[in-house]
Amino acid sequence: MIPGHFHRRRFADLSEQEVLALAISSEEDDARIYRSYAEKLRADYPDTAKVFDDMALEEDSHRQALIDQHDTRFGPVIPLIRREHIAGFHARRPVWLIENLGLDRIRQEAAMMERDAEQFYLKAAGQSTDAATRKLLGDLAAAEAGHQTRAGDLTESHLNHDAQAQEAETANRKFILTWVQPGLAGLMDGSVSTLAPIFATAFATQDTWTTFLVGLAASVGAGISMGFTEAASDDGELSGRGSPVKRGFASGIMTTVGGLGHALPYLITDFWTATIIAIIVVFIELWAIAWIQNRFMQTPFFRAAMQVVLGGALVFATGVIIGSG
Repeated sequence: MIPGHFHRRRFADLSEQEVLALAISSEEDDARIYRSYAEKLRADYPDTAKVFDDMALEEDSHRQALIDQHDTRFGPVIPLIRREHIAGFHARRPVWLIENLGLDRIRQEAAMMERDAEQFYLKAAGQSTDAATRKLLGDLAAAEAGHQTRAGDLTESHLNHDAQAQEAETANRKFILTWVQPGLAGLMDGSVSTLAPIFATAFATQDTWTTFLVGLAASVGAGISMGFTEAASDDGELSGRGSPVKRGFASGIMTTVGGLGHALPYLITDFWTATIIAIIVVFIELWAIAWIQNRFMQTPFFRAAMQVVLGGALVFATGVIIGSG
C-alpha cells in the first residue's frame, strides 16, 4: 500500500485555482526533468542534449504563462499542490532510473510525458461540469499537444541526418562496450572454463548429483569472480566503457549462465542421458558465442568458430581424459 494514498485529493475536488497551481508545478517539474536529461546526455549526445534544453525552455514559457494567468485571476500567492498530492494523476518515473536505460529510452520517456499530460487534461476536461474549468483544462491539453509538435520540430532542427547517424553510432558503441563485450567475455569464460571440472567430475564419479553440485559451484563462483573483476578493473571514466556496475553484472551473470548451461542436464538421474544432453548444450553454447562475436564484434564467423569451438573441444577433452583416468 502506498503511504498516504488515502490522503490524496481527487482531481474533481480541486478548485480552478488549484488546477492552475497543479499545472504550474507540473510544468516546473517537467522542465527540471528535461534539463536533467540534457545534462546526462551532453557529453556523448550533444545534439540530443540541445533538444532537451529547448524543450525545457518551452516548459518554462508555458509555466510563466500559467503564472501570469494565475496572477491575473487569483493573485500572486500560488497554492502548494503537486501531482503526487492528487489521486490518479500521472506520475513521472525517477530520473535516475530512466537516464541509465539509454538514449532511446530517454526519448521514449519524454514523448510519454507529453502524451500522459495531454490525455489526463483531456479526460479531466470531459468530466468537468463547469464551463470555465472545462476551457482551462482544454487549453492545457492543447498546450501539451503543442509540446509534442514542438518537440518534433526541435528534433528536426537539431538532429540532422549526420547528427542522428553519429549519435546512433555512439549509442551502439556504448552498448557494445558496456553490455556485449563484458557479457561475451563472461559467457566464454563460463562456458569454456567450467567444461573441464564438470566433465572430469562426471566421468570420474558417474554421479549426476555430484556433477551438478560441482557445476553449480564452479558456475556461481566463476560468475562472482568475473563480476567483481570486471567492475573493479575499470571505472569507465577514461576508457568510455560505461558503468562498472553494469559491466560487472553483465559479465557475472553471463559467466554463471555459461556454466549452468551444461551443469543443469545433470539434474537428470541417468548418467548417459544427462551427459549427451550436456554435450549438445556445450555445442550450442560454443556456436552461440561464435555468432555473437561475428554479429557484434565484427569477427569473421569462420575464425570465431575455429577459435571458440577448437578451444572448447580441447578443454572438454581435457576434462574427459582426466575424469576417465
